Amino acid sequence: MQVIMCPERAIMEHVTSRWGVLVLQALSDGEAWRFSALKRELALASEKMLTQTLRTLERDGFVHREVLPVIPPHVEYTLTPLGKGAASHLVALAEWIAAHQVEVADAQLTYDES
Repeated sequence: MQVIMCPERAIMEHVTSRWGVLVLQALSDGEAWRFSALKRELALASEKMLTQTLRTLERDGFVHREVLPVIPPHVEYTLTPLGKGAASHLVALAEWIAAHQVEVADAQLTYDES
């Protein structure tokens, strides 16, 4: 049996991946971020994983990568308009989760006790 993967599913996986969500949330502040600052912000992400995530999000049109003409070269990352739209939904979801975390924890406890 052949599984046909729709394009929407691949995009969803990129945006909602562990590091994709966190990169989009970090960049949602509207500021340009250097790689080293993102690496510090997402301390658990390896350099390789962060690089792969940024490239994927850039390829999908969510992140803009700009190489500044200075020595040594500096690279900055910002959200594109498409990325801002996706990030706004992720930030709203994160805020909703934070607001309802206690209710979820209570439901988990109830479930675990049954």
